[in-house]
Amino acid sequence: MEEASILISGIEYKIKLLAENNKTLLEENRKLKKQNSELNELIRKQQDELIALDERIAVLKVSKTLDSDTDRQSAKIKINELVREIDECLNLLNK
Repeated sequence: MEEASILISGIEYKIKLLAENNKTLLEENRKLKKQNSELNELIRKQQDELIALDERIAVLKVSKTLDSDTDRQSAKIKINELVREIDECLNLLNK
């Protein structure tokens, strides 16, 4: 009978350890999910910033092209491309 009591105590101890381990893992999982969410938000913000900077670079390139007298023809071509792209966007929006 004493042997059964010792076995039951051992099982109870192991269950207690598993419950504590489970609690710790659940808390760690919650923290990791929060961190993942924060990092995904940071990635989204950086992607938005990258897009804005790419657009700014394109505008600066066009304005730089317009400043030089030697590249007037390429500036006209670039402006026409931009106008066509804007027209395509407007057509897509109107659909």
